[in-house]
Amino acid sequence: MREQILKINKVDICAESFGNHKDPAVLLIMGAMSSLDWWDEDFCLRLADRGRFVIRYDHRDLGRSVTYDPGTSNYTITDLADDAVGVLDAYSIEQAHIVGMSMGGLIGQILALRYPERILTLTLIASSVFGTEMEKLPPMDQRILDYHAKSASLDWTDREAVISYLAGGWKTLSGSKPYEQSRMYKLAEREASRARQLPSRFNHAMLQGGEEYYDRMGEISVPCLIIHGTEDPALPFEHGLALAKAIPHAELMALDGSGHEIHSEDWDSIINSVVKFSSR
Repeated sequence: MREQILKINKVDICAESFGNHKDPAVLLIMGAMSSLDWWDEDFCLRLADRGRFVIRYDHRDLGRSVTYDPGTSNYTITDLADDAVGVLDAYSIEQAHIVGMSMGGLIGQILALRYPERILTLTLIASSVFGTEMEKLPPMDQRILDYHAKSASLDWTDREAVISYLAGGWKTLSGSKPYEQSRMYKLAEREASRARQLPSRFNHAMLQGGEEYYDRMGEISVPCLIIHGTEDPALPFEHGLALAKAIPHAELMALDGSGHEIHSEDWDSIINSVVKFSSR
């Protein structure tokens, strides 16, 4: 296990690996406004123990990766996809299994279209179709938007308030499974300790680009597994169903009672599915 700063596409990207480099590689791509910390370390270790070389990394404007002034837009979602491939290059990995969460799943779709020769399998967790079709699906719960709107008045120098805010954001994303308050606070503390500039996370709200890949899910040729909570308030379950319909031969695994989260009660199911899927 080793965290390092990589020079990728002329910017700093922070990445960390787990397991044996000789094992099949699994690249974990987290969602918007979420650093690598939210791929729980224990989750990564358990996946590595199953014979996988696991990599997690910070997107731009998160964690220890490059940050820009809050309120600015300096890159596109296609740039973030190029960063993902850059991480693979930095680890000298020719092909990998991609596991994308939420926005990470949208990036995964771009990767499957832009770099199909680099992708062995694609697992999309709590994600949606990339393109105009998303607009036809049920919207995000307004309570999530209202919660994050309060960040405008947050004192980012108040560590305890910031940690409470970061952890509480995941409560708004939970389903009916118990909210894991102590684990979320632990991860929020870690993110607050690592981050170069926490307010830069909101630059993801202005993320654009990738129009050349809109509504092209039918062209994805790599094996695809879709994992989606039945009580997801951010991207309701209909988004997972739409993905399963749009991507040829995709398989869908529903997580009953789960929200927009990787709940510890689902770890075994997710890890077993990823290992089995990537063993084909």
